[in-house]
Amino acid sequence: MTQISSLGYPRLGENREWKKLIESYWAGQISQEDLFAQAKELRLEFLKKQDQAGLDLIPVGDFSLYDHILDLSLQFNIIPKRFAKEDKDIDLYFAIARGNKENVASSMKKWFNTNYHYIVPEWSKQKPQITNHRLLDLYKEAREIVGDKAKPVITGPITYVALSSGVEDYTQAIKSLLPLYKEVFQELVDAGASYIQVDEPIFVTDEGHDLLEAAKGVYAYFAKEVPQAKLIFQTYFEALIDAKVLSQLPVAGFGLDFVHGLEENLAAVEAGYFDGKTLFAGVVDGRNVWANDFVTTQELIATLKDHAKEVVIQPSSSLLHVPVTTKNETDLDPVLKNGLAFADEKLTEIKLLAEKADGVENPAYDKHVADYDALQAADFRNVDLEDLDKVPTQRQHDYKVRRQVQQDRLHLPTLPTTTIGSFPQSPEIRRTRLAWKRGDISDADYKEFIKSEIARWIKIQEDLDIDVLVHGEFERVDMVEFFGQKLAGFTTTKLGWVQSYGSRAVKPPIIYGDVQHIQPLTVEETVFAQSLTDRPVKGMLTGPITITNWSFERTDIPRRELFNQIGLAIKDEIKLLEDAGIAIIQVDEAALREGLPLRKAKQKAYLDDAVHAFRVATSSVKDDTQIHTHMCYSKFDEIIDSIRDLDADVISIETSRSHGDIIESFETAVYPLGIGLGVYDIHSPRVPSKEEVVKNIERPLNQLDLEQFWVNPDCGLKTRREPETIAALEVLVQATKDVRKKFGK
Repeated sequence: MTQISSLGYPRLGENREWKKLIESYWAGQISQEDLFAQAKELRLEFLKKQDQAGLDLIPVGDFSLYDHILDLSLQFNIIPKRFAKEDKDIDLYFAIARGNKENVASSMKKWFNTNYHYIVPEWSKQKPQITNHRLLDLYKEAREIVGDKAKPVITGPITYVALSSGVEDYTQAIKSLLPLYKEVFQELVDAGASYIQVDEPIFVTDEGHDLLEAAKGVYAYFAKEVPQAKLIFQTYFEALIDAKVLSQLPVAGFGLDFVHGLEENLAAVEAGYFDGKTLFAGVVDGRNVWANDFVTTQELIATLKDHAKEVVIQPSSSLLHVPVTTKNETDLDPVLKNGLAFADEKLTEIKLLAEKADGVENPAYDKHVADYDALQAADFRNVDLEDLDKVPTQRQHDYKVRRQVQQDRLHLPTLPTTTIGSFPQSPEIRRTRLAWKRGDISDADYKEFIKSEIARWIKIQEDLDIDVLVHGEFERVDMVEFFGQKLAGFTTTKLGWVQSYGSRAVKPPIIYGDVQHIQPLTVEETVFAQSLTDRPVKGMLTGPITITNWSFERTDIPRRELFNQIGLAIKDEIKLLEDAGIAIIQVDEAALREGLPLRKAKQKAYLDDAVHAFRVATSSVKDDTQIHTHMCYSKFDEIIDSIRDLDADVISIETSRSHGDIIESFETAVYPLGIGLGVYDIHSPRVPSKEEVVKNIERPLNQLDLEQFWVNPDCGLKTRREPETIAALEVLVQATKDVRKKFGK
């Protein structure tokens, strides 16, 4: 019988129970004991669901109270030096992630090319040691529910160190962790663990080439010191690099992604590299929501079975990246809904695929194939769109000319202050939106409420003396979902939530058909805000690459076509804003780097497509319309040329958690356009000191021209509370004024 496994399960719960639980603890509404007790209830519920789905191997240790990498840091005593004197308890854990009054939070980075953020481990002079037995405790707990099916999951030492900051000697850092991993593995084996999943996704990246010798040494050590441990060397998101070398590691099995790394991984299997090993085959997409093409996948499984000792069928990655279940999505078109698969449905898919591979006939399999075919044939996937060849992809004049024309119109001071776009979504806003959705208040009443919030925050911004204002985005649940609700070709879900960072959940729209602009998206709120003030108010849009990367995208057409379709739609909205007199329009590309392929050989094509789509969206404007964009958590040195090529008049960048690392990208490269390097961290409730903000303003001015620099927080303020937001912005404005005085401006 073909076995089935999974790599990880969503933490959020069907109704975001996990998020609500953690935030209740942060708000002081429940005790630590209640937090732990209710978290256990959720863990056990998730285990039981996976057991009922028929899994033969159920992941354990994938559950976390914030982030699985942070769990490992705390377990191995890789605690930032500034937190070293604090008790190693749950409050320290959350403080590292979120900051506290005394200390800034640790940096967050995207988990490879996904929208999940991990807390970056900070190495200094700590001595790695085991501070808790978390994975063992979770395994024992799971065994009581699912028995031998429990499969411990842990991020491997090479990937963990590679994703860390402050490491002076990578080889030594990895070696220092090996006795700790040995102890963890031995404890698990002694407790009855059969397989242990060791995640090493760094070996699908180019960086993995430099770590091959480390891999040989590490896994030889484990084979010698814990010979009973049946380790699965698990990778995902791309093909395994140097498969010929890595396939010789002394491990029991290899987990490979046959969705996002299909061609290379399949070639490696067919070349016989994995003979004698158990192959954990990721054949169902763990990152997207579309139903599996059973016909094609069955052919793949048959091929794999011809070349491997044993094939275990599983998703391509952890199901952390998809919503929990489609069962609550009762408002979707049946053709669309039947063509979707969230986490629970993916578990059903791998069960049906395994049965079919074993010759078992199931009517559910045939229905799935019919539903898949019906989606592919749907007419909403074939719409006549605007001719791209007739759309400008270059501004009328270069930045030097535009800059003067825009300044003549805007009359901005040196070091203009602004924010990224969103303001706190208070409990009152959320309650009112929910009441409107339920029909408890009328459309007219809801619009008046939104207008009152816009007016209130325009006044707050004026009182703070911010130079370029925003309307606050109070009408938007999310910067991508909002657009998905108004563009043709998109749909949104009721409960399709996915974890982004910590308790922050997003509900990505689903791009199911050809995309078109069919109605004004943002004009009413932006024009209303501008009518309340003489200061410029930015129009706030999300760019085509970010909309794609933060949506569940269709996979039946090339990505570049999808980028351009959305670019055309955003172009139409920009035209409406410009015609309405809006002088500054921000087109956020927060996730541009997020979609960057993990292999350098594939990156140029992606970046070229991304730049082209952004220019499709923004190049039709007049010279005196100022285009802004915003980006998050990027290794900007990798994409600085593409950032320049966007030709945005001003780019704002999330930098505060990088402790200056990101700023170096712009200190060592010529950047001729306007730029705002975020001067304080909005992901922490901590209000920065004026001295910190002054320092963060002045450092980039060592390289950047005073006249091109903008001052802003490093991201939107939607998740913050109002008092801390106002206090932080007061600091930002005062710090800016102090720097202006220092420079005689």
